[in-house]
Amino acid sequence: MKLGDAFPEELKEILKTDRFVADLVPNEEVRMILRVDSKRLQETRDKKLFLLLTLTDKTGSIRAVDWHNAELNDRRIRVGNVIEVRGKVVFFDNRLQIVVAQDEEAIRVVEMNEIDSSKFVQESPYDVEKMFSQLNGYAMKVRNEHLKKLLREFFSDRDFIERLKSSPAGVKVHHAYRGGLLEHTLSVVRIVDSVCRIYDDLDRDLLITGAILHDIGKLEDYTLAPTGIEMTDKGQLVGHIVSGVEMLRDRVRKLKSFPERLLMELEHMIISHHGELEFGSPIVPKTKEALALYFADDLDAKMAQFRKIENVVEDSVWSEYDKFLQRRIYIRREKKNG
Repeated sequence: MKLGDAFPEELKEILKTDRFVADLVPNEEVRMILRVDSKRLQETRDKKLFLLLTLTDKTGSIRAVDWHNAELNDRRIRVGNVIEVRGKVVFFDNRLQIVVAQDEEAIRVVEMNEIDSSKFVQESPYDVEKMFSQLNGYAMKVRNEHLKKLLREFFSDRDFIERLKSSPAGVKVHHAYRGGLLEHTLSVVRIVDSVCRIYDDLDRDLLITGAILHDIGKLEDYTLAPTGIEMTDKGQLVGHIVSGVEMLRDRVRKLKSFPERLLMELEHMIISHHGELEFGSPIVPKTKEALALYFADDLDAKMAQFRKIENVVEDSVWSEYDKFLQRRIYIRREKKNG
């Protein structure tokens, strides 16, 4: 089954896969398809074993506890499996959790060909074709002939375009969904385009090109699987900064007389776009364009995380502490009249 294929309707009816974590309320009996993100076999004070699970779909995660078949299900399932779980939703320890039903068939490992990927992979809320058309519009306006040819080399590659349209920009943090990389890239380009209107001594063509290419290495970092976004071996071992420089050099080799210094400045922008050594950049930004790119990239990533948190938190004006933002955030809520 290809990514994005729907469940057969009769199977969807049997398994009731239309339920999501975000829909759950206390005291309801559920039967759901969820991914196992963690599991831990534990023991109570009186030596009774229980299995603690973290289960997720694209809308969030929920804890599940199995008091009845802990050892059996600990052997049966692995982290990363998609399971069908039956049980009751309860409110415990200030959060919802699923208490797994008593019978041995309350947890079942779902086969890969049964998995509906739409349960686990989100889509960009924006139209992918329109976003790419807008990004291509920025590329077409680049005047520097060397940079224009370089961008044309990328944008004439159908495989590159299709991967850019579908790739996420992360696994769990900002823009972690299909089309997320294109959405993030376009936003960064828009930001630097605005910055160039304020700081007219910036090299606009260089900055626009660097913004378009800064995260291309993420095409090598992530893959969309039926169970969600996964990091590739290359993403784990090499990373998108190094992969991005490799991809840039591969394209430049196909061009005649590309200026060496121009290549070096583009490489510097990719290498330094995380801004600080502790954030993963091998070197800090040392040109005006590289510095502007770093701030634009960081701004868009953080704003996306703010929006993500605002959409999840419903019953408070303050979020929980967010590790990525390193803070709790205040969520402005409009008071309803009447």
